[in-house]
Amino acid sequence: MFQNLQNLYQLQLNRNNLEFVTESNIIMNATLPQFSILGLNGCNLREFPSFLRYQKILKRLDLSRNKIHGQVPNWMWNISKETLIFLDISENFLSDELPVFIPWVNLLCLRLSLNTFHGRLPIPPPSLREYGATNNNFTGEISPLLCTMSSLMYLDLSKNKLSGMLPQCLGNFSDGLILLLLGSNSFHGMMPQSYNNGSRLRMIDVSHNQLQGQLPRSLANCVMLEYLVLSNNQFSDVFPIWLGTLPELKLLAMRHNRFKGVIGQSRTSVDFPKLRILDLSYNNFTGEIPPLFPDIIVNKSTYMSIDVVYQVDGFYIVQSVAYSITLAIKGLDQNYSRILEGFAAIDISSNKFEGKIPEFIGNLKELRSLNISSNILTGLIPSSLGNLTKLESLDLSQNKLSGLIPQQLTKLTFLGSFDVSHNYLTGPIPQGTQLLSFNSTSYEGNAGLCGDPLPTKCGDQLGPQPPPSTEEDGDSGSAQTLEFDLKFCLAGIGSGFVVGVVLADVAITRRQELFLKIVGMVRLMIRKG
Repeated sequence: MFQNLQNLYQLQLNRNNLEFVTESNIIMNATLPQFSILGLNGCNLREFPSFLRYQKILKRLDLSRNKIHGQVPNWMWNISKETLIFLDISENFLSDELPVFIPWVNLLCLRLSLNTFHGRLPIPPPSLREYGATNNNFTGEISPLLCTMSSLMYLDLSKNKLSGMLPQCLGNFSDGLILLLLGSNSFHGMMPQSYNNGSRLRMIDVSHNQLQGQLPRSLANCVMLEYLVLSNNQFSDVFPIWLGTLPELKLLAMRHNRFKGVIGQSRTSVDFPKLRILDLSYNNFTGEIPPLFPDIIVNKSTYMSIDVVYQVDGFYIVQSVAYSITLAIKGLDQNYSRILEGFAAIDISSNKFEGKIPEFIGNLKELRSLNISSNILTGLIPSSLGNLTKLESLDLSQNKLSGLIPQQLTKLTFLGSFDVSHNYLTGPIPQGTQLLSFNSTSYEGNAGLCGDPLPTKCGDQLGPQPPPSTEEDGDSGSAQTLEFDLKFCLAGIGSGFVVGVVLADVAITRRQELFLKIVGMVRLMIRKG
């Protein structure tokens, strides 16, 4: 239906429920339009359309999100060699081994992600601005020839089987590089050590590799950096307090490494001015919990992401990458694939932090998740944690905390996860509150705790309690007696025995009942002289 439209140069049929027929016997080379823009994204394609082999002036070709299996036909590498600048074949079922060098000499965008390509990573032309190859089976080392792509803005090689050492040029080969995503491979050795002053890098992810040694101090030159994920490696360094000078850093994840030592105090009041998510879990940090966290009020319901924007033949290409993080919630890793601007979290669990839980944490009113479990913290749970009214997850387990669970925690009405197990806490669990919605495992390992949901009832410790007064009794007699006795002292008459009872503030029914019991005993003693 399109082959006779000789002036047709742009055809976009993206994301329709089509069954695309490409019968070669009805398509003649002589009558075929020469497209410059062809969009067949999400059209149920099961093979590369055969008419593509006749295309000589294609600029943009989008075959992503289809059902194309197997290999890329050899003739594909010969089409539109001088003109093609955008190629997207991502999200298919392609399992080919690609040529060492990509043949399109003016290519700006190459998207290969979410297939099962294998073999060595192909080397695109130096003109490339976007290279996406995540979620494949590429193996071997990254060739230093990739560093000839001096215009590159986006590089995503994550979730492959790449190995070897990272080329040192990756830190500064392109002044325009915005995203450097190398996570979930098998790289070893050091991170690239040199990052240009005034670097445009905004997102770096090297997690889930085998990188070692110290962090490059030149990361402090990346003044636009927002997102730095170093998790699940073998870094051995002290905490990079020098990163506090980065004015835009919002997320810093360093979990499962060998970082160690006491974290120094922020040197100025403006260190880490925008930090919202910090994960230091599973390291060897010691000393007291440092005040590294500002309290930023962000009233936005948008998701945090970083956009890479560039022009292709007068057409704007936007590649957006969302922030993501994996946090430990009650001992299980929970992946947040998207993060709201208003989200804030601290995870410093499984270290050797000591001392008391600092009061300043109670000022971080934007916190949604707080995990300080598996340390050696002592002292009381600060009542100021009750100020964290947006908190959805709180884990204080596996420490040496003592005293009562503060009544102020009953104000945390958004809690979906709560754990204070394996401490030295005592007294009653605040009743009639959100805290009762969690099962007994949230409180186990505290011999002195009592009350629901634990099997140990606080009444068992205090002895038999008087039955609660009926509404009628409470209204007529007991309440009046209590009101009277709250204002005055009781005095014995006769043998000189004097008893005084003062109760300044009775707000809980059990305290009222206990007070009435004491009053009754005193009156009995007075009558007996």
